[in-house]
Amino acid sequence: MTQLTVREIQQQDIEPITDYWLGADVAFMEGMGVDMTKLPVREFWKDMLQSQLDTPIEQKQSYATIWEMDGKAIGHCNVNKIVFGKEAYMHLHIWDGSIRQKGYGMQFVKMSLPYFFNDLKLETVYCEPYALNPSPNKTLEKIGFELEKEYITTPGSLSFEQPVKRWKLSKSAFEAITGDFV
Repeated sequence: MTQLTVREIQQQDIEPITDYWLGADVAFMEGMGVDMTKLPVREFWKDMLQSQLDTPIEQKQSYATIWEMDGKAIGHCNVNKIVFGKEAYMHLHIWDGSIRQKGYGMQFVKMSLPYFFNDLKLETVYCEPYALNPSPNKTLEKIGFELEKEYITTPGSLSFEQPVKRWKLSKSAFEAITGDFV
């Protein structure tokens, strides 16, 4: 049976995350809403991720969990736009294309949410996937996120202008469904 685990990002994860962003298929990235002309160089990724590791939790601008399958790192989930004690915006990434769309993302997100709510003391987690990318939208709905709205925006520094669906999970909703996460 496949064993799924989630842990906080560590030094050893910097290279695989950087490789994911700089080595992924262009069509896949564009399907996520990424503007390939906005991707930073390798040194930026390494410095940014190292900074995340070095920054105290209360001051983090980004915070990530690493997704492991049978002990091997296969993806990550991170939040940014963090307002400690209030809210953050979540992103989910499975690095290996052969593992995508098999239901693992939902399990990994469920396992990541306690890190975000508890460690960052959040009241709300938002997620704004590209509206034309069905996988994350289905995942969020199945978990229990509430669709707040659909609108056109540039959701992040690496994105092009696009329609997004803003999903919301409040702390009370998280606590109500936490039993499902075990």
